[in-house]
Amino acid sequence: MTVITGHVRTFYQLLLNTGLVSIINFSVWFAVTFWTYLQTKSVFATGVISGIFLVLTALTGIWFGSLVDGHRKKTTLQGSAFASLALYAAALAVYQSVPEEAFRDPADARLWVFVLLLMFGVIAGNIRTIALPTMVTLLIDEDRRDRANGLVGTVSGTTFLVTSVISGVLVAFDGMFSILVLALVVLVLSIVHLAFITIPEREVAPDAEPAVPGVDLRGTLRLIGAVPGLPALILFSTFNNFLGGVFMALADAYGLSLVSVQTWGLLWGVLSTGFIVGGLLVSRTGLGSRPVRLLLLINVVLWVIILVFPLWASIIPMAIGMYLYMLLMPYAEAAEQTILQRVVPYERQGRVFGLAQSVEQAASPLTAFLISPITQFVFIPFMSDGGAGADAIGSWFGTGPDRGMALVFVLTGIIGVIATLLALLSRPYRSLSGRVAEDSPVTVSA
Repeated sequence: MTVITGHVRTFYQLLLNTGLVSIINFSVWFAVTFWTYLQTKSVFATGVISGIFLVLTALTGIWFGSLVDGHRKKTTLQGSAFASLALYAAALAVYQSVPEEAFRDPADARLWVFVLLLMFGVIAGNIRTIALPTMVTLLIDEDRRDRANGLVGTVSGTTFLVTSVISGVLVAFDGMFSILVLALVVLVLSIVHLAFITIPEREVAPDAEPAVPGVDLRGTLRLIGAVPGLPALILFSTFNNFLGGVFMALADAYGLSLVSVQTWGLLWGVLSTGFIVGGLLVSRTGLGSRPVRLLLLINVVLWVIILVFPLWASIIPMAIGMYLYMLLMPYAEAAEQTILQRVVPYERQGRVFGLAQSVEQAASPLTAFLISPITQFVFIPFMSDGGAGADAIGSWFGTGPDRGMALVFVLTGIIGVIATLLALLSRPYRSLSGRVAEDSPVTVSA
């Protein structure tokens, strides 16, 4: 059991506060993407916005983690909200002062000043996503943390579901004005709400090693290396994200090759409820006594889903597969968070969560940028009429551009299954599983 108990209500309040701010931050991100395309009609411009988000997320994770570890948790949350509030207010001032025709030119610097202000405001909110799992450690008894991590996944799923609706409706109503006003109101309410929440801070033991201020990347890496199997877990998650970039890059194109854009948008709204249901299931069932084993077994199932649903050129198996994928993802995410919470000292958890976020987030965009041209110029011709793949397996697999994308999914699924099974049988997995069972964080000198 942890030293700090009886703070579940505080955790729920922080979860609600963080959830509302996350909804508004991601609504701003979605909205500026939609709005920029409607203004400029430039796919390149919207791609740049996505790239900015992914790159900034990867670059800031370690620094944000050091902020979470080096300051009081309440101060960290308030600072994140104040930073987003100031950046959104500056963006609103730009939006109101710049002529509308300037925003229609993707080469106009004023458009990108506006976009960057908004994206920095969104990224500032990532401090909360790093702080939240550390507050699970702070506020929740150890035997209930896996369930609390499930609730975090539920909030993430709700954010995904609500965000697209809010951003689409408000952009259609009056461009970026309403979404920015709403963002300012929500952030002010968040700051006021936080002022009435008391977050206890864990006392440092008198004989503990003094914390090193700042990022202290060397100390964080040394701590990760001191936990048997933890570097392998982070590398495994990075590899998973690397393969997951295939899904990120091709899912929309593949889905739109099967159904209309209206149907695809509605389907995504329905499928995202799987993430909410999955998080609620974790909060009820927990993860059991072997979260490392559960994490890898779930990943086997997820890769099998990616492997199986493209075998039929139909939206039905894709929808079923994606719903199961969404349903199981909260288990995988909660398992990874629970593992880190058990083996990493509380005083270092922000840095480790931030480092993991940076490393893992850097993998998906790299694959997404690589796989799109490879699919376009290799696999689609390979599976089109006259291609070698179409001649070899087209009689049962099908031919055409959608079958080229399907083949990429199948091959990715096969690689993912093999890699996960190898990880399941590896010595680092057994070492980490044993360490998690010991349930005692390592101590590493600063």
